[in-house]
Amino acid sequence: MIIDLPDTTVSQVAKQLVRVREEGGAVALGRVLTLVIAARNGVAEAAIDAANDASREHPMRVIVLTTGEGPSKLDAQIRVGGDAGASEVVVLRAYGAAASNEESLITGLLLPDAPVVAWWPEEAPTDAAASPLGRIAQRRITDAATSPDVRDRLALLGKTHAPGDTDLAWTRLTHWREQLAAVLDQPPFETVIGAEVHGSAASPSTALLAAWLQMALDVPVRWSYEDPEEWQEGIKSVRLHRSGGDILLERPSAGVAVLTQPGQPDHELHLPRRTLRECLAEELRRLDADVLYGRVITEGWERLGPPETGA
Repeated sequence: MIIDLPDTTVSQVAKQLVRVREEGGAVALGRVLTLVIAARNGVAEAAIDAANDASREHPMRVIVLTTGEGPSKLDAQIRVGGDAGASEVVVLRAYGAAASNEESLITGLLLPDAPVVAWWPEEAPTDAAASPLGRIAQRRITDAATSPDVRDRLALLGKTHAPGDTDLAWTRLTHWREQLAAVLDQPPFETVIGAEVHGSAASPSTALLAAWLQMALDVPVRWSYEDPEEWQEGIKSVRLHRSGGDILLERPSAGVAVLTQPGQPDHELHLPRRTLRECLAEELRRLDADVLYGRVITEGWERLGPPETGA
């Protein structure tokens, strides 16, 4: 069910939400958090789709805020039932002066006594934690992959990092980190003496994986970008150097990885790029600070040298 509320106020939207709940169209009980999405009109629907999918694991209220120029006005839309997954979605489209105070537009619609997560699917504030939406959120999700200059964006994330910040470029690395950790937990338990990471120039995950390896293993890590005409699918390969021979985890094509180790047959692994829904659902599983990400984006990033080749 979709309810349109043109030229409205936050108070009227809140009353309509109560009315819908009382009439049995939606049940607020069981909502575990409020997800606030700040997005332009062009990406809002994709973000809502991802949130609706993730809501089946994390029932929540989703508040989508888009702003624009023009005469002062607030248009709203409420989506419940089949149009909202396991969540209830409130879409706010604010124009002109009505868009000048993002915090006031959101606070009247937050679930009482529930954590708040803010998500910027595309362009994020320079300092997410200090932004109007960031100040009311326990967790703040950005995506460095949407920045035109990946390296500058990562440097800025490290400079402005605050507990509760996270980035989907880091979340996309979860399966890579799990695979590499699993390999090192197996015999012959030789010390890693160096590492190499290769990936797409458009993927900040390439640099974050290199920073994580350097920090976790305390070894030199070389990293470089692949030719964009040959590889645009995020991480391409990771090579760990050991005295008894190298470990190589490489994706020859999107979705498939091959693990090569000395004295063992090659293993083909299912390692696709993670979807937006998967990454968002993972981030919503924890509402405390991601300490490891914080160390990687600050300490690890500062120690990491520049890539060997530009793109």
